[in-house]
Amino acid sequence: MRFDRENGVVTSKYTVIAGGVGAARFLRGLAAAVDPSSITAVVNTGDDGWINGLWVSPDLDTVTYTVSGAIDTERGWGLGDESWRVMESVGRYASVRPDGSSAANTWFNLGDRDLATHLYRTARLREGASLSAITDEIRRAWELSLRIVPMCDQPVATLVDIVDTDGTERRVSFQEYFVQRRHGVPVRDVHFDGAADAIPTFLPDIDSADAVVIAPSNPIVSIGPIRALAGVDAALSARRNSVVAISPIIAGAALKGPADRMLIELGHEASVVGVARLYAPICSTLVIDQRDTDSVARVEAEGLRCVVADTIMSSLDVARALALTTISAVA
Repeated sequence: MRFDRENGVVTSKYTVIAGGVGAARFLRGLAAAVDPSSITAVVNTGDDGWINGLWVSPDLDTVTYTVSGAIDTERGWGLGDESWRVMESVGRYASVRPDGSSAANTWFNLGDRDLATHLYRTARLREGASLSAITDEIRRAWELSLRIVPMCDQPVATLVDIVDTDGTERRVSFQEYFVQRRHGVPVRDVHFDGAADAIPTFLPDIDSADAVVIAPSNPIVSIGPIRALAGVDAALSARRNSVVAISPIIAGAALKGPADRMLIELGHEASVVGVARLYAPICSTLVIDQRDTDSVARVEAEGLRCVVADTIMSSLDVARALALTTISAVA
């Protein structure tokens, strides 16, 4: 805890392990519930990569745009009130692109206003700045008080072994699986290339937090890359009693994305119980939705305390209430 000398109050510190859309909505609710400066968001960067010559960090940007209130609420990613003239123009060059070139990529849409963020990030990377420093500069440009921290400064790539539409087994980047193929092909395995050598940026934030929250994100490809970094699971296990997770699976399904199918395809149970088994070594408490009340006993049989709440963050008020319930569970 931190003591505020001016106001004479004690402020708790919260570290949130985060993926994209669900985590971003939770963070916006948490920032409305507590002092935003007490929050550190540790964000997955396994989805990052080069798109048309620009380094794109989808989860970092989704968190930034959502907490600032600028997100496109219908899509859940990108900026609201967006236009797409640049991407439309990029398509002109697809017919002349040489085989093997990644230029004129039109399957991964970048909005005109969103491009400014990627242009800035790429220019700063080429100047030698770390991703952590750049992320903090972007956060300050958006006038956010919470800290936003990439999971590491070294590139880590989430790679997915799939059975493609033509029946061929191949390994592709997460974005090729998720966006280009619309996560519509079976998954055989997931790899985090570079994770063994990458250095986590946030271990002190785990140690110093009063509560650590694993946000409602895909356990395999959003939380998995963060856990794959050296020392992360050990740091979480060491303070397991103050780690709480929110299940991204509700009544056997994911609200958005392929988490439910991926769990099944990789040999796990697509339920709150399956989530509990994945998190039991590092987490003492699991928050589940009201639709899964009948699974409380099965979750607790996995060694976790179970808390029931409304986890479908349909409004800021619901997200704020969920945040308060979550942090109170391990207060």
